[in-house]
Amino acid sequence: MATLTSPLPSPLSEAKRIVIKIGSSLLVDQENGELKGAWLKDLVADIADLKARGQEVVIVSSGAIALGRRVLKFKPGTLKLEEDQAAAAVGQVDLAHAYREALARKRIVAAQILVTLGDTEERRRYLNARNTIATLLRLGAVPVINENDTVATSEIRVGDNDRLAARVASMISADCLVLLSNVAGLYTSAPGTGDASEVLAQVKQITPEIDAMVSGKISTMGKGGMATKIAAARIAMAAGTHMAIADGRQSNPLKAIEKDNLCTWFLPAATPVAARKKWIAGTLEPRGQFTIDEGAAKALNSGKSLLPAGVIEVTGTFSRGDAVSVISTQGVELARGLSAYGVGDGQAIMGHKSSDIEAILGYRGRSEMIHRDDLVLMKGQVT
Repeated sequence: MATLTSPLPSPLSEAKRIVIKIGSSLLVDQENGELKGAWLKDLVADIADLKARGQEVVIVSSGAIALGRRVLKFKPGTLKLEEDQAAAAVGQVDLAHAYREALARKRIVAAQILVTLGDTEERRRYLNARNTIATLLRLGAVPVINENDTVATSEIRVGDNDRLAARVASMISADCLVLLSNVAGLYTSAPGTGDASEVLAQVKQITPEIDAMVSGKISTMGKGGMATKIAAARIAMAAGTHMAIADGRQSNPLKAIEKDNLCTWFLPAATPVAARKKWIAGTLEPRGQFTIDEGAAKALNSGKSLLPAGVIEVTGTFSRGDAVSVISTQGVELARGLSAYGVGDGQAIMGHKSSDIEAILGYRGRSEMIHRDDLVLMKGQVT
């Protein structure tokens, strides 16, 4: 379903946690391969404004390969995998430095995170990445994320930063994802074909008609086209994240989205929290059980996390990040969640205070056996 006009306020203004994806052609000059410093300065000014009003920001940035191929003097055209990786290794240094310098001018700390496909799919690594990003955001930093192209082969890579950004947004339960590119949004027909073409303001469902609008063209500097943006929209909407496709070529592109709202918003049916709870409760197969006492059961019903002190038995075969069932002493399944510990460590700390975890395990783990964000009560109740 799609509409041409949007009477609603911009989801960007209302979001608490925002992921911004930046395409190569916005950040790197296509003629000389140099960084567009003035454009980056304007973007960072927008980000500083978002942070000043209490919003958290994560950047997923292309550009490393484009910067590196200039330094290594590669000729225009498609690179071999090993050349791609070499360019990424060189360009990532310049890219990280550029973000650090630009954000520092606004007294914002930049953090660099390189991820692979496995970091967004394998639950243990997924939890590690999610927790790291959440900690950086809590401390006021802006994580700058890119795919680790120097080690990812074609078989184990996301392949484009549109879908990577959507996976990151899903992983961290972001409210909003903005894909800044060289197009203003999703058009009713391909621009330049001679047909009257308008930018769709809203898409509530990706229908066969929407798929038919996608040209699948690839940009000259990046790996993304409209097809990858629609694929990203599917991921974002399933995770409860609002997603925009917007033209980033103008100065202060984020302010322009809020002021003019000229972009395409993909609107999810649920919130990120509700979508995540549904995924935990209905998609993941529990691989173990935590039996808890009455006090812990009452704490869960009041919206609190599951602490080790309330756990009286741990059974099953599971690792950190796997789904487990939470059972009452009468054998009733009360909740499901993602365990912060594997079965061995869980058995070691059950019944103990959180302050004792480091002494028992030899490392300082999480205070909770299952954090409330990773926990859903059964029978339709949500923590």
